[in-house]
Amino acid sequence: MLATALAGACGEPPQPLPTSPPYVSPSAAPISLGPSPGLPLPTVTAAPLPTSTTTLPTVPAYPTGRPAPTVTVTTTAPETVPATSRPPHAAKCTGQPAKAQILALIKGRPGVPDKPLRVHEGPYCSGTWSFATVEVTGESADDLEPLMVVATGTGTTLTLIAAGSDVCIDRVQTSAPPGIRVLACGF
Repeated sequence: MLATALAGACGEPPQPLPTSPPYVSPSAAPISLGPSPGLPLPTVTAAPLPTSTTTLPTVPAYPTGRPAPTVTVTTTAPETVPATSRPPHAAKCTGQPAKAQILALIKGRPGVPDKPLRVHEGPYCSGTWSFATVEVTGESADDLEPLMVVATGTGTTLTLIAAGSDVCIDRVQTSAPPGIRVLACGF
């Protein structure tokens, strides 16, 4: 009796799924997604929407004799990264090395043109370091890049650190005073 009650409570046993189109249950009615061919489409007329006017009562915000509060809006500027200032570049040398000493230091070095040269800017000094730009005499600035020269010492102890179009080498970055580094490296 219990088995009969359980079988009756479950309903019909499941039907196998169809194996070919139209994969629908044999007991399901067909579903139409559009009008049947030959039948006119129904006409739908929209009814106008009702309108209403609501008047809200006027209520004073603050009783008479009491001052209205002051509203303070605080705004903050957008977060920006402050511009890092570069150190000022070194000042012109007041003594040594002189322009002639810079030219004598680089003469005949690899990469230095074998033409008449002149110091275009500088030399600039900071401590025992110096920086100058050299160019070929009589050449247009558009024809050749100026040659940059970084040196240390003065007079007979003047030593070439770097000469060329890029003198921002490791030693200049790590050891040169800020005023020379900003001229040679830009920072």
